[in-house]
Amino acid sequence: MKTGTIHTLNIQHHTEEGYTLQHDIFLPDRDGELDLQEGESVKVFLYSDKKGNAIATTHLPSVTLDAYDWAEVTRSIRGLGVFVDIGIPKQVLVSIDDLPYLERAWPVEGDMLFVKLTTDKKGRLLALPASEHFFEANWEFAPEELLNKPISGRIYRTSREGSALISENGYRGFLHHTERKQEPRLGEWVEGRVIGVKDDGSVNISLLPYKHQRMDEDADVILNHLEQNGGVIPFSDKSDPEEIRGTFNISKAAFKRAMGQLMKEGKIKQHDGKTILTDVDNDS
Repeated sequence: MKTGTIHTLNIQHHTEEGYTLQHDIFLPDRDGELDLQEGESVKVFLYSDKKGNAIATTHLPSVTLDAYDWAEVTRSIRGLGVFVDIGIPKQVLVSIDDLPYLERAWPVEGDMLFVKLTTDKKGRLLALPASEHFFEANWEFAPEELLNKPISGRIYRTSREGSALISENGYRGFLHHTERKQEPRLGEWVEGRVIGVKDDGSVNISLLPYKHQRMDEDADVILNHLEQNGGVIPFSDKSDPEEIRGTFNISKAAFKRAMGQLMKEGKIKQHDGKTILTDVDNDS
């Protein structure tokens, strides 16, 4: 009998460790929680132990070989993958082959993956995240009224170009890499805003604040960096874009906007390729 399936089986024997069912399948009950009788029928889910033996449980998961559902990530093992809890005594592996190439985009404990079950060549259960094709066929059509409205949901696909999200209302969204400060994890819950409603009913999403809010935040980052470095930093409008991003995690264009705002407010000045707090300049 195939693991990952649900069956109704007769109880043949009862021991201190549990019950032997039809086809020599074992139903553990070491804690004596089950009250079953020989000859009685019981509905069980089948999985395998470390030795590959078929094991039964009366905990019937919503995730099966044929059905998807959300499963919580419980742990991650480098080079192997992550494990999810589908509601049975054994955690199920999501293989590294079905996770993002970059480990920093892997889900962490508490994230949720939309998965169904599959088996490897040895019959061991694996959890398989839903594909883009599945979500394309199973989502709600977003109304135009969503434009500029808040939206929250979970990341179900990541790529270099961006991330795909399914909202709590079932809307499918795309998050371009320019509309985020860092790449979200697969399975991470994010909150953003709708910046576009497409003809196919999907939406474009941004995790960034509005431009004026962003400028204020970027200016605060620069001021904090100045204060932590004695009021003088080796950055100006002519600094290298990669050095700016590596230090402040913002683009050169955003850096220049924030610098312009700070200079207009009289908080900084630039000299010989450096930016100086005016308070420091006045003190000297």
